[in-house]
Amino acid sequence: MDHSSRSQSVANTLGASRWFKVSSQSQARFRLFCFPYAGGGSASFHTWSRQLGPQIEVARALLPGREDRLREPACTRLEPIIEGLTRNIFPYLDLPFAFFGHSMGGIISFELARRLRWEYGLEPQQLFISGRRSPHLPERDPRVHDLPEPEFLAEVERLNGTPKEVLAHAEWREILIPLLRADFAVCHTYVHLPGPPLRCPITVLGGLQDQKVSREELQAWRTQTTGPSRLHMFPGDHFFINSQQAAIVRIIADSLLSSL
Repeated sequence: MDHSSRSQSVANTLGASRWFKVSSQSQARFRLFCFPYAGGGSASFHTWSRQLGPQIEVARALLPGREDRLREPACTRLEPIIEGLTRNIFPYLDLPFAFFGHSMGGIISFELARRLRWEYGLEPQQLFISGRRSPHLPERDPRVHDLPEPEFLAEVERLNGTPKEVLAHAEWREILIPLLRADFAVCHTYVHLPGPPLRCPITVLGGLQDQKVSREELQAWRTQTTGPSRLHMFPGDHFFINSQQAAIVRIIADSLLSSL
């Protein structure tokens, strides 16, 4: 490798490390990329590496506007997120890989899978979609990202994904509210463009008491792949991912390791 190639390789790795936090596993046979829900970050998945075991390496997405990238403006549209992930994921595609995303993260996972197929001819081994209706279905969530602050906070509380003690703290609200507005704008302005279905299996996860996403909307993901599609339902509302984490991680591990 000549000097310019080495420099480019280093630059690519440094750029990638801004977008992904990887829990290295020397025995890894799969890499699972995890994408957060609106207002969430990579910390949502910080225990997953230990729970999944040494054969599955976890790569947690680091999106602008949160955590290590707090000083960067959060994206208000999906396209720059997909562009940034696509440009920086390639160094981590040296293992068979799968995607997991909850709610907003589900759409990021799906659109990134489609972009990788288009640009590189690659698809995830499996796609795990949690708490998100199939992308071809019409948007039915109310437009909330530009509501006045009292109404916006009421909607955030109703969704039950942010601890009340966080919302009660003025300094935390100052950080969290712009991020939530940006993420909700990403979700509300997303437009699905029809295209060929993926080939990889899609495993869909949902909450039995989720008022945002129905079982029928989850089952509709079967139209997005020519491969197998499975649905698992759990007790809980839209944020069943928090209360049912152990069961979710077990399903992912069993599904990935059984395909070896």
